Amino acid sequence: MSEPAAPTPPAFDPDAPHQQKPKLRQIKGFPAQVKGQQAMGVADARQISRKVVFTSPAAQQILPLMDGTRSLDDIVEQVGQGLERRSVELLVAQLDDAALLHGPNFDEVWNEFTQTFDSTDTLPPSNTADYAEALVKKAYGEGNEPTEAQLAEESPQALREHLDQMIDAALKDDENPSFDALPAGIVVPAIDYARGGLVFAKAYGRMRVVDRPDRVIILGPNHYGRSSGVAGCDKGFQSPLGECAVDAQLVEKLRNSLGDKLFEHRYDHEREHSVELQLPWIQHVFGMDDDGNYPKMFAALVHDAAANNGESYDGNGVAIQPFVDAVKQALAELGGTTLLIVSFDLSHVGPMFGDQVQLMGDAPEAQEARNKVVRHDRDMLGLLAQGKPEEMVAAMAWQQNPTRWSSTGPIVAAMGIADPCATRTLHYQGAIDQNGHMLVSMIAGVIEAGEPAEQAG
Repeated sequence: MSEPAAPTPPAFDPDAPHQQKPKLRQIKGFPAQVKGQQAMGVADARQISRKVVFTSPAAQQILPLMDGTRSLDDIVEQVGQGLERRSVELLVAQLDDAALLHGPNFDEVWNEFTQTFDSTDTLPPSNTADYAEALVKKAYGEGNEPTEAQLAEESPQALREHLDQMIDAALKDDENPSFDALPAGIVVPAIDYARGGLVFAKAYGRMRVVDRPDRVIILGPNHYGRSSGVAGCDKGFQSPLGECAVDAQLVEKLRNSLGDKLFEHRYDHEREHSVELQLPWIQHVFGMDDDGNYPKMFAALVHDAAANNGESYDGNGVAIQPFVDAVKQALAELGGTTLLIVSFDLSHVGPMFGDQVQLMGDAPEAQEARNKVVRHDRDMLGLLAQGKPEEMVAAMAWQQNPTRWSSTGPIVAAMGIADPCATRTLHYQGAIDQNGHMLVSMIAGVIEAGEPAEQAG
């Protein structure tokens, strides 16, 4: 039997202005292997397009020149080194086909993306659904693939049992395995369960016996979106365990206070995992009320407070302080109990992030690299424990975020809403991949309302 023919590569269009002077969208590159040869993958940093282009690592010299001001001949001349125009044409055609260039193809992808988002009242599950299905497949064992119907039926229970297992493992030796009452908020990772599951459990597991909140507000970092400020979401979220409906009253009050600008970049939530990862835990720990509803919720992605002192990056988005003020006013008017959930990770270091450091092993340089992360995290967390988020932001800005915390915005906004308060660390942990390419640190923490103990009185 003959092998299927290779797909025809996209053709360069000499009559398309956006291909004559290509303007590259925000991308991310990563090393890859193609037919045994070293290659470079190019993907959409915003995750709007799912297509990936594989090209030669030498393209690193070409891509930065695609800024919309240079023709293909300009690019060929500037790069030199025997670069042929035909090679650039082929690369441009591939990038355009993957919607990685500004132009009609991306506009079409973007329009479909936004229409799909706005067509539903809730965001469907993504990462959590994949994780739950993987649990079911593992239970069936290799060579015994479950059907789609079996996956749909068995995934919720498999996920619930897995969450219980993680909670039991996380808290079995803990002297204080539960909170005395619902806290003002908790701090949990924005990382996959495989690396951070026990850290999630350290916080969520402690709330199995507390009163159920009237609403949940989740504040996370904006990993992929386009917003320069706070990006609110005006819809609910789903996980394999069901739906958390949006708190429509809170959304209405925030829209009245801050205008539609808060929700202008609601599409940033489509690909953002930091919010979705919290859903199964919330649903499992608090359960449904007598009407069969999980706690209603509101989610927002908060930009880095240390980048521009809390203002939006370009001055056009919603700044952190006005957002905090609007939420506090809305909660005071609505009444009831609110649980704040801060979803973010701390340091990101290693070769994957451009650091020329060794992370694995007992070599002095590896130990020092890890110790540097711990020292910096400890210093910043110490300021939060003292109820001084503003000083933490100032220190982070002065040091230029040396270990790449994902965003200081979510914790600063949450502590502003709960003010006065302090953030106490329950558990600190770092995760290093098996090749030592990256280290990500994270915490389980609790936001406790009132003045820090050492300052009280």
